[in-house]
Amino acid sequence: MMKFRFRRQGADPQREKLKQELFAFHKTVEHGFPNQPSALAFDPELRIMAIGTRSGAVRIYGAPGVEFTGLHHNAATVAQMHFLPGQGRLLTLLDDNSLHLWEIVPHNGCAHLEEMLSFQLPSRPVFDGASTLPSLSRVTVVLLVADGNRAALGTEGGSVFFLNMDTLTLLEGQTLAPDEVLRSLPDDYRCGKALGPVESLQGHLQDPSKILIGYSRGLLVIWSQTAHCVERVFLGNQQLESLCWERSGSTVVSSHSDGSYAIWPADSGSSLVLQPTAATMPYGPFPCKAINKILWRNCESGGHFIIFSGGMPRASYGDRHCVSVLQAETLVTLDFTSRVIDFFTVHSTLLEDEFDDPQALAVLLEEELVVLDLQTPGWPAVPAPYLAPLHSSAITCSAHVANVPAKLWARLVSSGEQQSPQPTSSTSSWPITGGQNLAQEPSQRGLLLTGHEDGTVRFWDASGVALRPLYKLSTAALFQTDCEHADSLAQAAEDDWPPFRKVGCFDPYSDDPRLGVQKVALCKYTARMVVAGTAGQVLVLELSDVPAEQAVSVASMDLLQDREGFTWKGHDQLSPSTGPLPWPAGFQPQVLVQCLPPAAITAVTLHTEWGLVAFGTSHGFGVFDYQRKSPVLARCTLHPNDSLAMEGPLSRVKSLKKSLRQSFRRIRKSRVSGKKRAVNASSKLQEANAQLAEQAYPHDVEVTPVQRRIEPRSADDSLSGVVRCLYFADTFLRDAVHHGPTLWAGTNSGSVFAYALEVPAAATGSEKRPEQAVEAVLGKEVQLMHRAPVVAVTVLDGRGRPLPEPYEASRDLAQAPDMQGGHAVLIASEEQFKVFTLPKVSAKTKFKLTAHEGCRVRKVALATFASVACEDYAETCLACLTNLGDVHVFSVPGLRPQVHYSCIRKEDISGIASCVFTRHGQGFYLISPSEFERFSLSARNITEPLCSLDIRWPRDTTCDSYRLQESPKLSQANGTPGIILAPRSCDGSPSPARSKGAGDTLEPSEATLSPISMDSATSADTTLDTTGDVTMEDEGPDRRTLSPPVPPQALQRNPRRICGMWRKMRPTPAPF
Repeated sequence: MMKFRFRRQGADPQREKLKQELFAFHKTVEHGFPNQPSALAFDPELRIMAIGTRSGAVRIYGAPGVEFTGLHHNAATVAQMHFLPGQGRLLTLLDDNSLHLWEIVPHNGCAHLEEMLSFQLPSRPVFDGASTLPSLSRVTVVLLVADGNRAALGTEGGSVFFLNMDTLTLLEGQTLAPDEVLRSLPDDYRCGKALGPVESLQGHLQDPSKILIGYSRGLLVIWSQTAHCVERVFLGNQQLESLCWERSGSTVVSSHSDGSYAIWPADSGSSLVLQPTAATMPYGPFPCKAINKILWRNCESGGHFIIFSGGMPRASYGDRHCVSVLQAETLVTLDFTSRVIDFFTVHSTLLEDEFDDPQALAVLLEEELVVLDLQTPGWPAVPAPYLAPLHSSAITCSAHVANVPAKLWARLVSSGEQQSPQPTSSTSSWPITGGQNLAQEPSQRGLLLTGHEDGTVRFWDASGVALRPLYKLSTAALFQTDCEHADSLAQAAEDDWPPFRKVGCFDPYSDDPRLGVQKVALCKYTARMVVAGTAGQVLVLELSDVPAEQAVSVASMDLLQDREGFTWKGHDQLSPSTGPLPWPAGFQPQVLVQCLPPAAITAVTLHTEWGLVAFGTSHGFGVFDYQRKSPVLARCTLHPNDSLAMEGPLSRVKSLKKSLRQSFRRIRKSRVSGKKRAVNASSKLQEANAQLAEQAYPHDVEVTPVQRRIEPRSADDSLSGVVRCLYFADTFLRDAVHHGPTLWAGTNSGSVFAYALEVPAAATGSEKRPEQAVEAVLGKEVQLMHRAPVVAVTVLDGRGRPLPEPYEASRDLAQAPDMQGGHAVLIASEEQFKVFTLPKVSAKTKFKLTAHEGCRVRKVALATFASVACEDYAETCLACLTNLGDVHVFSVPGLRPQVHYSCIRKEDISGIASCVFTRHGQGFYLISPSEFERFSLSARNITEPLCSLDIRWPRDTTCDSYRLQESPKLSQANGTPGIILAPRSCDGSPSPARSKGAGDTLEPSEATLSPISMDSATSADTTLDTTGDVTMEDEGPDRRTLSPPVPPQALQRNPRRICGMWRKMRPTPAPF
């Protein structure tokens, strides 16, 4: 049927200006541990650390809040990284044999990372008669010469080339070929096998003109650059892996492929050394794996450090990932749960110092970063203020809590400190302290909660750039699991060999998958929370400052209500431990509610003012009174044909009959829709008429797009009874005069159930209600026409604003809701948003997202957007994430589209499913198993690095001509085209968007907001992002297209500070 296209007036310019002051899209910072790290570097002078990844990303970290990020053009694996000490410059070698020079560029007090030069080294021999350079094969190792202007490149062919660091070009006439080395060797050694690739290059700290060269065959050579000759030769015959030059230069240590290391004298009178002074196989005598890297550090107190990776007995512990630390007679084998990438020590590098005196050991692993304090007995681990492994156990859910009270924050920090107390003798703090964080202290605190597969809930400080761990809650101790929580290595006897010591917190193995946390909810005013799991367990916990030993009350609720014909085929419920249990300080369980059947919890909500918790599964929902420890309501939502809901998430049994039925329905629908399309023979003529009509319309008039036809879903679709959302509200349900507590539940089949709750009122001056039973009566039941799953339900007061959280109004922490005018309920389904009046439940307004945009809703949240231009103006809007990865913002309650942005790739299903919005217009989503991408929809509340670095070295302005002409930022970290910052800087004056600090700023009170009605503002259906940034779209390997520049007026309305970082961009890893 032909739908009419109504004309309407275009957008109001004043409203468009206001939207630019309220909304702006930024991808700001990545929280967590870099995915798939491949290289590590450390600058001992500036105290900054760099990590390269297999996707070509470069991350530089200093003090907490100091971060710089870049991305190589070709997204190849970063093989090696080397800092030019004290210069803020970084040389990277990729696995495609290319070199890149990065520089931290200061400007107007801030700094950012920029790729300055690049050089592609030919990986195959080049036959060019005009070239005087020998053929250059693949680079195996890089050494920055101490003078800072040159770099030595060791290759697979055995040659050593020298590179000019100012221009990143090869120096002719200084190449060391293998033939020159062979001339200095004895005849019997020369006639053997080839020298092989250059495995290691080491510089002399006292004499920069000397270079120690190690070849794969085992030969070690000291090369003098000034005399251009070989000074000393060490004839080794075991395959070489790594080299280290002792600080004074009198000793050389080499590690080998058989698990041994050798000590060579470098100050002997002879130029030819035939045998090492000592050769040791630490974990012999049986065959051992190679020692990949070795370090020698001397100490003023005596007893040097020898630190090496690998070398474990091949047969017994060949699968272990270890770093061994040896000092005098003390040997500790650090046992990690992931592969060792690289490590370094933080020690003195001043020429006037005689000893290294290492302070800390930093080990980069495939899944985490571990730092050990080497100055404290026992070498304890140093807690990391950032780079924490979010995926120490797989993340299963997440939630954000804004404006956390200071008292609750202090109690959480105290509980976390009691979990991991530091030794009293420890004097070492985090050793990577370079740079200065210029961001202001956030005016409020934000918590990010992550639920994990092992039954833990982790609390993170998400107030600023650095995501800092605060506290960890474990629920596994409450249950009798299949596996015992004991580590055999921790219980090993002291005389066991090797002396393993388990280090790190990454543990990807779960004792029982039923422990997995599915939903969390926290009340920040009463310090109570709910943790719901995979096996139908619902835990109500309360924060305590002291340890306690107590029993936990257990109750069960049957959601099927003795309905016949349903048999649970999934996993069993967890068995709770009996008797009093010891609980440390922190959140301690009070009540355990077990849902029957034990299906995974799909929705949960908590109302501490009423003492109620509601939870839902694929079978129904229930309400529990945790104050009286008694059930209130149980409602089954199963359809008679919904058999799949009884199989459980861990069951692989499928109904063949139901699958065939659904397949035939899809085929029949496609045939019917095909016939309908064939009948419409005049479609081309209609399209031509429509185009002529559009040309006849004035340019300032918009045309409503044709809506898509949405087919209603079948009533007996599988999993139609899944409860998607639950919501408590004090509103008008029975009549327009009396309001009271209500519960709203939305299901997968488009049904909304509204229950009136009879909650005894608390006495005056008391927050605890009387010990009387709570009753629930069904008040309304709404069935959406197309049966689309209900994603969220929210009640709006008489002013069109969402109701405050429990205790917010009673404690004067928020403006009391308007209980005089008519309330409304906003129901968000996967296809549309709809506002109904209360208590009549009549449709007031709606927006059909699927019909207009062709997408489905995945996540929704109400957020407050503060204006950049006016301190006292803010709007409450509806933020929505679709299955295409787009973010839409709508006005409330008018449901008028405001802006929409492309945020996540539509192929990134895990990222879309993990997205969580904050109350102040920001959001988080997983771009890898270990990283959250943070983004902002608000023009005012932006959390991004603003930092500087104190670089003291003479900058040569003549090198600017060699800089790259393009920014290396082509796409966001997960491959999504986004905001791209050109290498320009801010004007020096902080913009209003940054003036409030680094976190979600405290919003103006509702009483100070402008009374302008949001319904009166006119806007277009689709508004493009006009944030004043230059974007770049990839059109091929060598072509870039720049979008037209934004008028200066737009920049003045929405100023931007381009300081502190490049936007992070890299291809998304495989879905996890």
